[in-house]
Amino acid sequence: QVQLVESGGGLVQAGGSLRLSCAASGRTFSRSTMGWFRQAPGKERECVAGISWIGGGTFYTDSVKGRFTISRDNPKNTVYLQMNNLKPEDTAVYYCAASSAVVVGSRTVYENWGRGTQVTVSS
Repeated sequence: QVQLVESGGGLVQAGGSLRLSCAASGRTFSRSTMGWFRQAPGKERECVAGISWIGGGTFYTDSVKGRFTISRDNPKNTVYLQMNNLKPEDTAVYYCAASSAVVVGSRTVYENWGRGTQVTVSS
């Protein structure tokens, strides 16, 4: 088991930036593939980005490529999501997740989840 706590959400104007953080404890963070998901009202949860624990391979959904960057700091047991040029359609609750998988992609299965942090982008 790994416990995850997100932070860094808030209200920002379109075109602005936010950096989300996810602090992990429990299972060895350095051997966990980490992901960021989001869920907007009335929509399904989608995987926004992921980062593997082997080789640092990354995944991004098409709508955030070039705007969002996922990174990890293993000594700090923390994964980040830097979000630039935010758009109103990025408004959602953002969740951090951990997986024992090696390969990161749209179909990676995540076993542990945080409670989420709200991101609201105004137009």
